[in-house]
This record gives sequence, C-alpha cells and structure tokens, in this order.
Amino acid sequence: MRLSSEDLPQQLKQKLSHLYAIHGPEILLALEAADAIRGAARAAGYLERETYTMESGFDSSALLNGSRNQSLFAERKIVELRIPSGKPGIEGSKTIERYCARLGDDVLTLVTLPKLDRTAMTSAWFGALEKAGVAVSADEVARGQLPAWLQGRLARQNHHADREALQFLVDRVEGNLVAAQQELRKLALLFPAGTLNYHMVKEAVVDVARYHIFGLSEAMLSGDAGRFVRTLDGLREEGEALPLLLWSLTEEIRALLRIKIGQTQGKPMAQLLRDARVWGPRQRLIERGLKRLTQSALETALSHAAECDRIIKGVGRGDLWDELLSLGLRVCSPSAKPVG
Repeated sequence: MRLSSEDLPQQLKQKLSHLYAIHGPEILLALEAADAIRGAARAAGYLERETYTMESGFDSSALLNGSRNQSLFAERKIVELRIPSGKPGIEGSKTIERYCARLGDDVLTLVTLPKLDRTAMTSAWFGALEKAGVAVSADEVARGQLPAWLQGRLARQNHHADREALQFLVDRVEGNLVAAQQELRKLALLFPAGTLNYHMVKEAVVDVARYHIFGLSEAMLSGDAGRFVRTLDGLREEGEALPLLLWSLTEEIRALLRIKIGQTQGKPMAQLLRDARVWGPRQRLIERGLKRLTQSALETALSHAAECDRIIKGVGRGDLWDELLSLGLRVCSPSAKPVG
C-alpha cells in the first residue's frame, strides 16, 4: 500500500500495519511520520525497540532474528531499519525480501529511506516492503501547496493568517519546512489564538527560505517576476555556481522554443512535450510559458542566454548576475523593458 505522509494519521487510526516504510526528500514530514508511527505502536503495546542501519558490513542475521520474538513472554517491539543511501545492494535486497516474508505478529517494523529514484521504486525489495505493509511518501511541499499547508499548521495552534500575512510567510519559508515549523511555533508563543496580520508576522518571522535552482526556473516559467528576483538574490547569497544557473534557465528557454516551433508546424502537444522530456509539474509550468511568450520573444531570450555564456567564458563583457536578472525578467514579462 502507498500513502502520503498527510494520509498517514487516518490510516494509523483505522488499522496498525506490521510494517511501514517512509521515503522521500522532505525531512520534517518524514520525521513527523516516524514519530506518529512510534506513538501509535507504543499505544498498541509495542514497548521494546531495536534499531539497525543497513550499510557496508551490515549483519543481516541480526535483523532476521530480530523479526521474531524468541520468548513467549517477550513484549511486543518496534524494529527500526535505516537505509541512509536508499540502496541496500544485492545482499541487502535479498535480506529485505526474506525479512518481509517472515514478519512476526508481535513485531512492528519501521523502515526509513531517503528520496528514492525510479529504479529503487520499481525494485523487488521495495515491492516486498509495499506488499508487507505501508509505504509512506514524505514529498516536498510545492510553492503552490505551501499556503494551504501553512494555514493547516496554523489551525492546529488556533491561528489563521490573513492573505497578506500568508503571502509573507510563503516568501520567507519556501523550501525549508523544518525552519517553517519553527517559525510557526514561535508565532504560537508570541500571539494569542486568532487572526495573524502582516505586521504581526513580519516582526516575528525571520527569512529562512532555502533557495534552489528549480525554484528559479519555476518562477521564470510561471512569470512571477518578484519571486524570480528574490530567488536569484538568495542563490547569489548562498554562493550558487553561475554556470549551473545559466544552464538551468537556458534549458527551459530551449524547451519552450522547441515546443513553440513544433506548435506552428501543427505537431500534437503531447508529442512535443514528450520529445522535449517535459512531464509532471513542469508540464504545467511550460504550458503557462507557452501562452505568454511568442516565438520571437523566445528566440531573443535564447540569444541573450548565449551572450551570458560568452561572459562566463570571458569573451563577452558585462556583469553576469545583472544579465541573468535581465534574462529572467525578459521571460517573466516579455513586454517589459529589459534591465540594464
């Protein structure tokens, strides 16, 4: 069975599984899921706890023996298996499959994993975990989902943020849920239950946003000039490599131009997106960009990106940070006058 971390509490109320496997990139949600499972297990009488870490030199016999209580009088226990790399290897994979085939009634197993790639998600060992219990995904909260996520967390502490305060929070904590949760707890300590306005939140919350390259491309494709500027400034302060930023933006512009040309040739959109290797959430962003940008605007933007590349290679003149800003704003608002 597969569940999101948001659906886990309801499942725990209905029926406690003998095995849970938590995987995904969002640390806060993974930690909360693990805590919720441990709490439900303790309430059900699983009082002992054993922990194993599957890494180089791991003793599989200890884990396999731990899957069963040897004594008639032994208490129920939680067996935690941590796989930090997300890659158990050949022997580790076999161990997991054997373990899942011999789960005991008095043992609840909690497996913790990082974000898994497609190969791992379709592997026999992960399939064995899913078949034996519940796979819980701790996925990142996208910017578009962040307002609802924050309001939900605020509601737990009897708070509600007005529109301006919520937007301020989103801009300050994007990409850093652990710090976001800390800021929300701070608000709970500072203010009584009720509505939080912009001035209250602004005085209490520090800027804990963790900027990432995908966020920069996302802002550009969606036409959010303000977010693009904030993200670019954040990446500059964090010392992100300029060639990587330029490559990321250029790839998006190339994809847009390739699809736009294909549209003029009458090719099906599904084929164009597939050929450009565009899928998932990125597809919606690309489609928004296509509606906003003409072929001529995209060709101009690609020429601008080429000039940025010449600056990086030392054969062009200009400040590359300024040029990246101008390039991004050109794509965000094609009708606006370029910077500089």
